[in-house]
Amino acid sequence: MTALMDVTVEQVTTLDELVELAQSIEQSISSMQAARDGVLALASRWALDAAGEVDEADLSLRTVAAELGAALRVSDRTVQRRMLAVEQVVERFPRVWAAQGAGAISAGHTRVIVEAGEHIDDAESRDRYAARVLEVASGESPNRTRPIAERLAQQYQPKSLDERHEDACELRGAWVSDHPDAMAELHVFGPSVLVHGAFDRLTSMAKASSRAVLSGPHRQAEPLSDPLPGTAFGPAATHDAHVAIDEDVRTLAQRRFDLAMNLLLTGAPAGHDTDDGLLAAIRPRVSVTIPFLTLMDRDATALRLLRGAGRCDAVGGGCAGGGCADAGRGASDNDARTGDAAVIGVRGGVNAELDGHGPIDAHTARVLAGAASGWNRLLTHPITGMLLAVDRYRPSEQLRRHLRARDQRCRFPTCGMPAIDSDLDHTQDAAFGGATEESNLGALCRRHHVLKHHSPWMVEQRGSGLLEWRSPTGRVYVDRPPPQNTVTFTETALTEAGTQRNDGDGDGANPSPARSAAPF
Repeated sequence: MTALMDVTVEQVTTLDELVELAQSIEQSISSMQAARDGVLALASRWALDAAGEVDEADLSLRTVAAELGAALRVSDRTVQRRMLAVEQVVERFPRVWAAQGAGAISAGHTRVIVEAGEHIDDAESRDRYAARVLEVASGESPNRTRPIAERLAQQYQPKSLDERHEDACELRGAWVSDHPDAMAELHVFGPSVLVHGAFDRLTSMAKASSRAVLSGPHRQAEPLSDPLPGTAFGPAATHDAHVAIDEDVRTLAQRRFDLAMNLLLTGAPAGHDTDDGLLAAIRPRVSVTIPFLTLMDRDATALRLLRGAGRCDAVGGGCAGGGCADAGRGASDNDARTGDAAVIGVRGGVNAELDGHGPIDAHTARVLAGAASGWNRLLTHPITGMLLAVDRYRPSEQLRRHLRARDQRCRFPTCGMPAIDSDLDHTQDAAFGGATEESNLGALCRRHHVLKHHSPWMVEQRGSGLLEWRSPTGRVYVDRPPPQNTVTFTETALTEAGTQRNDGDGDGANPSPARSAAPF
């Protein structure tokens, strides 16, 4: 199977022109959407100014929204919601709004950036946050921008993630939305670790059940005289169900749904499990990156444990799991003080992250770390934040873990599929002599793995984890590994720390904190 392998030069030229046209149209759409948002924000401001009295503000907004809704043939409730939403963008994030107006980012980017930074109350902090996240957004898709935006926003939040997570947990809940054709949606809102863990368990069960005892019509099937015992939901609960002998015809999403309903209604995956209960034995799986200081309850504790723990400028402090403090026992007092200064700079810094999704609170991270059967330790460079190594006490598939930690998601431009659900692809095929090593491997989701092998899309490794993709029209896209969730130290910070160590009175008293910054 191949795609576009035999096209002519003229056809490629046509495709190139279509891509340029699509880019131009998309930029124009983004600019026009920003212009519309500006008009709605002005209308909202006009309504509030015209109201005079605070008590009349809501009625004034309704009146203006009704005027706009009638002219635009849109519900006035929808218009009023848009007016309030865009006013927040235009007034609180003017830099982001201007970037969309210039066509540098899309409305999707704007939504992601604003949602991640909506709790930043200080105007100057919001502007600094917007400037930093726009550097990323201009070269990434919205889904890839989201986790980086959330990570950056943590550095400007007045309240810690733990405090905000505790408040957010009070909003957890489940509700139903009805749809036509006797259908409905079940919504669940709660801690991301629990929700993603539940979804991962459903996915693992759905994949494992594809060749188990299945329900529904199949090409080769035998009728059942009685329903499957314990079956509560789905075709298997009726007398006209069949035992599948051939491949399951349901999609993965359909199997997830059937399993979810069975688990919720019966407490067990009835009608889907294998005879030996393989599905019931499946446990949810989430991948979390935890800076080792996050595992400690207090900064003071961290300082005491780290004193004498070795030089912070040897390997970075961005380790997932513990054990880093054992690396440098026997270091000199000067080295220990360098470490103290570096750690003080980390205070209130990097949060734990649910890989591929965003930050989580420290308490949940510690609970997960304490219950884990083993940790992968990520050693990162203190200056660049680049991943240097992944190790474990019982090494197993070390290269695979290293690549998944480095890539975090599919390495095709704009794709955000987590690396744990992707294939590890040889950039240069093993059949043609490609080595099985870090410099020749990258995570590709199944969709883009197939695209790489069966279309004119080409990819080359450029060192340091950079993948250079070349499209059928000759365009070049460089995909960089996402920044690690770690702490880096600037040259100025290290110099200041060294100067304090050399100029001090030798007892290390009152060291000034070295400044640190996460890469993104």
